[in-house]
Amino acid sequence: MPVFKGLLQKQLHNRLAASRNRLYRLAYAWCNDATVSDDLTQDAMTKALRNSRQLKDPAKLDQWLNGILINCWRDHYRSRKEHENIDDYELYENDTPEQQWVQSDQRQRIRHAIAKLPESQRMVVTLVDIDGTSYADVAETMQIPIGTVMSRLCRARKTLIQRLQDLRQVTATVNTPYLRRVK
Repeated sequence: MPVFKGLLQKQLHNRLAASRNRLYRLAYAWCNDATVSDDLTQDAMTKALRNSRQLKDPAKLDQWLNGILINCWRDHYRSRKEHENIDDYELYENDTPEQQWVQSDQRQRIRHAIAKLPESQRMVVTLVDIDGTSYADVAETMQIPIGTVMSRLCRARKTLIQRLQDLRQVTATVNTPYLRRVK
């Protein structure tokens, strides 16, 4: 029996290690600070390893880890009492410099718009739209009704659409090319 238990522990450790990058991206999306993201991820991984016996269903490992990370973020947030930006970036390896600049500019605008959301909406948006977590898992992880998840997500998306459209209109008027006569 100890051999079987050891194999399960090793399997769990491997799955935890595989989840580290995903947890880091989530943490970075919430705080936009690499150092804080590392700390939050490390705290979550440490707590997960220490409390691995509390995991009742190995199929729900990601949901369990999200809950631990959310609690770590809440602890950090309470200790700092400040809102931070959010960042969701992907690496684009084969794009031209112009495409990279446009994509970077778009990410910056989206990050800025998401950062202005209330924390509860920002967390739901990052979990559902960025991490791909199901509504039910977000509701269970955040300990709120699924209807609340849906309404926060709906409000957050509407707000983001409005803010990004406003930004597009402002940018379009500022960056509108024009011809001028030169003599």
